[in-house]
Amino acid sequence: MVKVSIVQMKSSLDKEENLLYSLEQIEESAKNSAKMICFPEFQMLFSPSSQSSEELYFLSEPIDGNFVSTLKKSARENNIFVVGSIYERANSKPSNRKQSQGNFHRNSYRVYDTVVLINNKGQLVSQYRKLHLYDALGFKESNKLLAGCKLFAPVSSPIGKIGTLVCYDLRFPELSRILALKGSGSLVAPSGWVQGTMKEDHWMIMCKARAIENGVYLIAPNQIGNIFCGRSLVVDPFGIVVKDMGNKEGFEIVDLDLDRIDATRKMLPLLKDRRKDVYTVV
Repeated sequence: MVKVSIVQMKSSLDKEENLLYSLEQIEESAKNSAKMICFPEFQMLFSPSSQSSEELYFLSEPIDGNFVSTLKKSARENNIFVVGSIYERANSKPSNRKQSQGNFHRNSYRVYDTVVLINNKGQLVSQYRKLHLYDALGFKESNKLLAGCKLFAPVSSPIGKIGTLVCYDLRFPELSRILALKGSGSLVAPSGWVQGTMKEDHWMIMCKARAIENGVYLIAPNQIGNIFCGRSLVVDPFGIVVKDMGNKEGFEIVDLDLDRIDATRKMLPLLKDRRKDVYTVV
């Protein structure tokens, strides 16, 4: 059994406040023997529709900025693997408002929605830029965000090889399948799943489906409050919901039985039984 902490948080407009809250969750999770902690999408800050792309751009940070550097320090001090998320500043944009005046159209100030993976030694072992932007159901993330263009390569963690995807990525089953085929025994999906008609139903169905069809643990920390629905989930490889956080803010510790991955895949060999002679995913 490996203890994993899943965090459900209500990110505010103040990234320093959110960082402080994150550090508290890391410290308390480590005290409860968690070897890994997973934060939701938009951990750094909540960006309301009224916030311009330029305003978000100047709140964003590079990967080596204060937000990630502080998470790295906390991971090392608390001996815990951290999956976090930031608005990552694109290097090609101006460094301050004065330099930018007259040089860029407002919609040029876009940033990446990036997941960072930090090991217990405080080292950034990988990062993933969200591939699928949420331009659906009345939202237009591409007004503020840039889409990533690279698949995530699974990395080692306290729960074995893990793959990473973000929120809207869950609606594209080929991405989870590719991560499973590349060796992931668990998938972590930091999310900011928005409230709305059938949205919680979609959330539950797709989290369970991605776990079942790939024989993986699906760890899906979600935002709560603002416009988000909460219900952070951990689903086991057979589709059993191990944890549903409802509308609670904070963290929950879940014991993951890693032997269940191989046992489920042996009993239900979906990856093995694919007709690779007829179709291919990659």
